[in-house]
Formats: sequence, C-alpha cells, structure tokens
Amino acid sequence: MNEATLADALHSVRITTDGVRASVTLDGHEVSSSLSGYTLEHRANQPPLLVLYARPPIDGVAFDGCAQVAVASEVPPADAIVAFLTSIEPARLQQAALNRDDLDGSPTELTSAMLRQLTEWAGGRA
Repeated sequence: MNEATLADALHSVRITTDGVRASVTLDGHEVSSSLSGYTLEHRANQPPLLVLYARPPIDGVAFDGCAQVAVASEVPPADAIVAFLTSIEPARLQQAALNRDDLDGSPTELTSAMLRQLTEWAGGRA
C-alpha cells in the first residue's frame, strides 16, 4: 500500500516577502525558519506546486497542513547556483586559485584550483 505524502493533498499556503526575505506559512504554521528556500510553480489547469528546501536536519521540520507541497531532497536550486557564479569576479578567482598552497603541477592544476576555490566560497569559507 502506498503511503500518503504532502504532495497528495492541497494545503493552505501564504508567502509574504519584502523582496529579499520571505515568510512561508503552511496551514497557519510559520515554517520559514526551517527553510533555506522555496520554488513556486503554477501551470494552467493545475494547482500551484510549492517545493520547499528544508534546512538540515529535515526531521526538525513540521508540516501540518491550497497548493501541492513537496519537500526537495537537494539544495540549492539552479537559480542560486547561477546567481553565485555570476557574482564571481574572474580576476579575483584566478588570483585566489594561483595563491593556493595545494597546486599540484598537473596540466589542469589552475582549473582544479579554481573549482576548489569556488567550492570553498560556495560553502561560506573565505
């Protein structure tokens, strides 16, 4: 027998935003502090679909509750990746990679160093 999921039923959803930060309420329960992001999609003749990106640990998120809701298993959404990469200054990235102490002398050392540098920056490490 199949178990019911949050996406099987419609839930009351309210999203308010100041243009930078959003507040997400599901069935009267404010859940924003448990989220790292969300995606809202609406197609003709279908109910809206709200995908929530939960902050770890996911078992700390409680959903009690008119959109279909699905909790995503991976973060971040593609838009966040694009925004991060377009914010990178090429000269700064190149210099940071050249200044690394883990260059290995391989033919792809600069590319590898840039990828490691981007990974560190994306993880919040300066």
